[in-house]
Amino acid sequence: EEKMTSTQKVRKISLLLKLELKPYSCDLCGKSFTEAGGLKKHTLIHSGFKPYSCDLCGKSFTRAGGLKRHQLIHSGFKPYSCDLCGKPFTRSFTRAGHLKRHQLIHSGLKPYNCDLCGKSFTEAGGLKKHQLIHSGIKSYSCDLCGKSFTEAGGLKKHQLIHSGFKPYSCDLCGKSFTRAGDLKRHQLIHSGFKPYSCDLCGKSFTQAGGLNAHRLIHSGVKPYNCDLCGKPFTRAGDLKRHQLIHSGFKPYSCELCGKSFTESGGLKKHQLIHSGLKPYNCDLCGKSFTESGLPKYLPTDSHWK
Repeated sequence: EEKMTSTQKVRKISLLLKLELKPYSCDLCGKSFTEAGGLKKHTLIHSGFKPYSCDLCGKSFTRAGGLKRHQLIHSGFKPYSCDLCGKPFTRSFTRAGHLKRHQLIHSGLKPYNCDLCGKSFTEAGGLKKHQLIHSGIKSYSCDLCGKSFTEAGGLKKHQLIHSGFKPYSCDLCGKSFTRAGDLKRHQLIHSGFKPYSCDLCGKSFTQAGGLNAHRLIHSGVKPYNCDLCGKPFTRAGDLKRHQLIHSGFKPYSCELCGKSFTESGGLKKHQLIHSGLKPYNCDLCGKSFTESGLPKYLPTDSHWK
């Protein structure tokens, strides 16, 4: 077979693209390509060979182009902005460009649906990651606490918790967070905006997750039982806090009287005693209390006079 000139190659590729023909297919995953070179580059992904490493973070890439695009992240240079919301991006309208993927969010188009739960996604990659949740496969485990994750990214985010590094601080109260998303959710508390309301009792929540957790209370289902005393709980977090009681571990101590508590909330309530502040008043007799809830005394006849 005679060697094609550069002009002939361009014409051939143009024709294949026009006809939407991709005659070169990967034997491992079935992905098709217009050119043999495209297939050759793609097969490197399956080999696991990543000779191009980032000097700043150590992340490795199959191709030099992948490394070059990645290095823009460290530069902080984001020349491409979304026309609709102004969010800046490192990459634009390349086939896998960040800006291009982001703009799909504004379109509202979610053509990729999960067969198991019906949840829809803008990208095929989002659906693929989601389906791992249903599989129950959690291949990425934390060396420090053993917690497992479906994705490497989930593990990476989790490991920041153990590092103690909390670079995101709330401007209003000073509370710090490991992740920007956690700070964003926290700031909703200060806004007072609670768009998620319980249909049964009317209690409102800042996040949908808070409402979902609350609804379990009405269901009466308490699947989490204490191994030591058998007390059941609606949520795993409630059980975890309860188990601290049995451990005897009380890391929160009052600086004024030395009394110790299992949780920071217990210490906070206790400190109100020393402050003398009693913000909760009985509607019947006007008596004041440090804490809300049922008072530790029984109403007398004077309440009804």
